[in-house]
Amino acid sequence: MKPKKSNNLESLGNLVFSTHPDRVPQHEPEEEAQEVNPSSMLLYIGRQSKHRAGKTVTLVTGFTGSEDAFQELARTLKNRCGTGGSAKDGEIILQGDCREKVKEFLDSIG
Repeated sequence: MKPKKSNNLESLGNLVFSTHPDRVPQHEPEEEAQEVNPSSMLLYIGRQSKHRAGKTVTLVTGFTGSEDAFQELARTLKNRCGTGGSAKDGEIILQGDCREKVKEFLDSIG
């Protein structure tokens, strides 16, 4: 099995060059994101129309879980509210004012 190639020198540690054929740099295992209990999160729901050409959006911020869980929550909220939106930079943006629907859904899941 071939060793995994690396594009940066930092992953090699202090080793810069070696002619020894068996010398393979040791890779440290990546830390896995810990799952956070949804009931322990404090999410903020707000309405904003600033810098959006007068259109109102609902913002959900304060999520502290993994990126996959964040995208899944955004997808579920967009489905539940029946609107479009996006999820990036730690905030979920939903088109329109749907704070009540978001609050009800988040309360129902804890």
